[in-house]
Amino acid sequence: MADGRYVETVMNYSEDGDTPIGYWFYKPDGPVEALRPAGQDRHTVHVHDGWPMAGNASVDVEGFEIHDLASPFRDFDNDALVEEAFYPEAVDFVQKHTGARMVKVFDHTIRRKRSEDIATQTTVQRSIPFAVHSDFTPRSGPQRVRDIMGDRADDLLQRRVAFFNVWKPLYETVEEYPLGVCDARSMADGDLMVMHLRYPDRDGEIYTLRHSPGHRWYYFPLMRADQALLLKTYDNATDGRSCYNAHSAFADPDTPPNPRPRQSIEVRTMAFF
Repeated sequence: MADGRYVETVMNYSEDGDTPIGYWFYKPDGPVEALRPAGQDRHTVHVHDGWPMAGNASVDVEGFEIHDLASPFRDFDNDALVEEAFYPEAVDFVQKHTGARMVKVFDHTIRRKRSEDIATQTTVQRSIPFAVHSDFTPRSGPQRVRDIMGDRADDLLQRRVAFFNVWKPLYETVEEYPLGVCDARSMADGDLMVMHLRYPDRDGEIYTLRHSPGHRWYYFPLMRADQALLLKTYDNATDGRSCYNAHSAFADPDTPPNPRPRQSIEVRTMAFF
């Protein structure tokens, strides 16, 4: 850190228990597996200003990078147009900054500050998540490749595959609930806890995190709409590079009075090398 600036806030970690951590995204008929929510273990942390390291951060080391992404696209309420016009920009962004030979977008989520219950939200429109998590595990990563790539999956999985999220503000500078990212070097394998996700058509899993005082958090205050974070959420490489980036929105004590509501998009991609 050039100036050592940070904010003090609370991150919502998870803790061990007798019941698995998870969430049902639908209401099945009959008895269901008991699952408990993630993010119930609250800890005060320091989140450091990441701008002094912006030019040096690497998805293969810290697990995240930030770059310019100037785009004329504004029709984020139209999912079809997002897929048609913005997905190619996300593909180009990932290829440019990772060197992947092929990139496939498999979904996106638009986050807005909304108070309704998650059960009423769609896959694409969701409220802001406040539990520390990373999006894939060693089981769910390859399974997602098989789900998306079909008959090509087994061949593709013989080589390096990594998942990257492209996260950016929709229209305006982020003034509230910025995204915090945990330096992958400060995370240990023992910090990772599986969280089960039950959908109507499939079962998934992600990682949530146990708290460790060694975790080092960063954020990029006042991110603009022409900037984007690149987050690595899975990597099958075993050569020592980072494999998972834990992240979470958080309440920024430096939020100005009457801030603009945070609106962002997260495009999820799989990259083949």
